[in-house]
Amino acid sequence: MLQALYDYFWWERLWLPVNLTWADLQDRDGRVYAKPSDLYVTLPLALVFLIVRYFFELYVATPLATLLNIKEKTRLRAPPNATLEHFYQTRGKQPKQGEVELLSRQSGLSGRQVERWFRRRRNQDRPSVLKKFREASWRFTFYLVTFVVGMAVIVDKPWFYDLRKVWEGYPIQSVLPSQYWYYMIELSFYWSLLFSIASDVKRKDFKEQVIHHVATIILISFSWMANYVRAGTLIMALHDSSDYLLESAKMFNYAGWKHTCNSLFILFAIVFIITRLVILPFWVLHCTLMYPLELYPAFFGYYFFNIMMGVLQTLHIFWACLILRMAHKFVTGKLVEDERSDREETESSEGEEATAGGGAKSRPLANGHPILSNNHRKND
Repeated sequence: MLQALYDYFWWERLWLPVNLTWADLQDRDGRVYAKPSDLYVTLPLALVFLIVRYFFELYVATPLATLLNIKEKTRLRAPPNATLEHFYQTRGKQPKQGEVELLSRQSGLSGRQVERWFRRRRNQDRPSVLKKFREASWRFTFYLVTFVVGMAVIVDKPWFYDLRKVWEGYPIQSVLPSQYWYYMIELSFYWSLLFSIASDVKRKDFKEQVIHHVATIILISFSWMANYVRAGTLIMALHDSSDYLLESAKMFNYAGWKHTCNSLFILFAIVFIITRLVILPFWVLHCTLMYPLELYPAFFGYYFFNIMMGVLQTLHIFWACLILRMAHKFVTGKLVEDERSDREETESSEGEEATAGGGAKSRPLANGHPILSNNHRKND
């Protein structure tokens, strides 16, 4: 039974155009072709990425945060209470008024004390500014480096300028060492993001992020196994072209450099719209949908790859709506924070806020630090 499933999974008609077999993609005459077994290395490499990330955040991102004067806010912890903790863990983090009254009777606390307990308990679970900054620093570094490397890999290739050449000779297209490592590093990084997603900063688009990571891993893996390598390198470089701008904007946001953050975010929004909503669907997706049909009949791999591309494009449209909404607020001068972030709740009316550096006790918080006013004059 298992052997039958294995044989069906690797059936050539699922992966390759008609009249081609896996034997056609065997290495010969010094030409190396993409093989599914190449991808095994990405799992241990993902663990290496997690280790490198740990030391990067500890010895690079943390000192950089100190240099930018990013300070932790001392959070008031919720006192131990078995009744309230059980409700928090099993029923929900935001009790309704009726539930507050019931919990008040069960715990012997006033309704106001119950509400305060839940406020503090929710704040305990929210990531600190330093954690957000470390994560953004790591992703900024990776996306910037891979974008530069990716462009170096593809900029001298003829298919970078003429998309019809992406399919010239497909699927019997040899793979260069630079393409191999570009693929392995990108796939390993997304595996590491999936492994660490439970401990990373959770935002309102958490489910969409999981879908994105899974779809990306499937797309990169499938494109390698089906030898869609030329198209894959173009798609990866296109994605990396805007991601490092977003992460840099986050970094300056957490540091309180509002004007720098605003400028970088507007630049990111422009690049994102151009690359994800114009170039990707009207050039690259058109290339993967139309040009292959001029060479061979559609097969399962053709449909599967383009369906997964459609999933990614749907996510791009979803994120574009969030980005445009935030960009509108930037342009109109309204205070802005990451729309996906969970805002920290304050108890300033009760005089209970404290910060590590003192001050800013009664100011509203966004992303874990005081919201900056529109006439902020901090030097960038």
